[in-house]
Amino acid sequence: MSFNFQNREIDFVQHRKKFFMFSLSSMLIGVILLLTMGLNLGIDFQSGSQVEILSEEPLTAEIVEEEFAQIGAGYTPDDITLGGDRNELATARFIVVLDAGEIAEIQSHFAEQYGAEPNIGTVSPTVGQELAQNALISVLIASVGIIIYVTIRFEFLYGVAAIVALLHDAFFIIAVFSLLQIQVNVPFIAAVLTIVGYSINDTIVTFDRIRENMKLAKKVKGFDDLAAIVNKSLVQTLARSINTVLTVVFAAAALFIFGGEAIRSFALALLIGLVAGTYSSMFLASQLWLIWKARQLKKQKFKSKQQPEEEPPV
Repeated sequence: MSFNFQNREIDFVQHRKKFFMFSLSSMLIGVILLLTMGLNLGIDFQSGSQVEILSEEPLTAEIVEEEFAQIGAGYTPDDITLGGDRNELATARFIVVLDAGEIAEIQSHFAEQYGAEPNIGTVSPTVGQELAQNALISVLIASVGIIIYVTIRFEFLYGVAAIVALLHDAFFIIAVFSLLQIQVNVPFIAAVLTIVGYSINDTIVTFDRIRENMKLAKKVKGFDDLAAIVNKSLVQTLARSINTVLTVVFAAAALFIFGGEAIRSFALALLIGLVAGTYSSMFLASQLWLIWKARQLKKQKFKSKQQPEEEPPV
């Protein structure tokens, strides 16, 4: 299989409106999903308790509920998730924060029934709120740092286009997780930040090629000249982008299929973000820069015409 596009002429720019419409539609659907379905926040971001039960035999939600019912009437899980190759791992979530006595009672019961104490974690409302705020702050700080670096390295328009692409990628992952109601936890935030780093790396490679082709161009007067440069740059980086994303996708897919339940959401977020990041780097960030740069050149050309010509010396 060959991904050599060097000798091909592909007009990506003529499809820019389709790319923008697809991205806007995806964002609109994502907003609707978040407003209607919301996110399935894990214990990391909301108060409650989580009990992880390991059994030698396959478990079902009914079996887990019966076991908790035997402990006492007040032990009714709000949510039960099964995992493992044979559903031998069950995770029971409680909205309430279990105290030390209740935790000891649960551990004693399951240790007697299954020969192993369950792993129990609790998060208070304050800690959950702080974790959510810190996750948001970390993404914002990363975005600000990126736009400053790209502005210094290239120019301001490159930086703004890169941040729009990053926000598109992060929001796309969040929308998919909202649609599938997959639990959002700390590994999910790690995956989002990983995708932010991957996406900006891919975007910078594309922008660097655009800048080099801008220097080599004899004249850049308007939109058509810029479009030719962007198309040429995208064709030159297309093979590199495909090869890179496929390599990482294979690794993320292996984690998702063969990895444990604890990292499955992380691997899925990586898979979604890798595809979204490659798309946004090539078909969103570069196209946005093209439109904004063309407008900038048009304004500069208009201002130069408005300036009065200097009178020749007498």
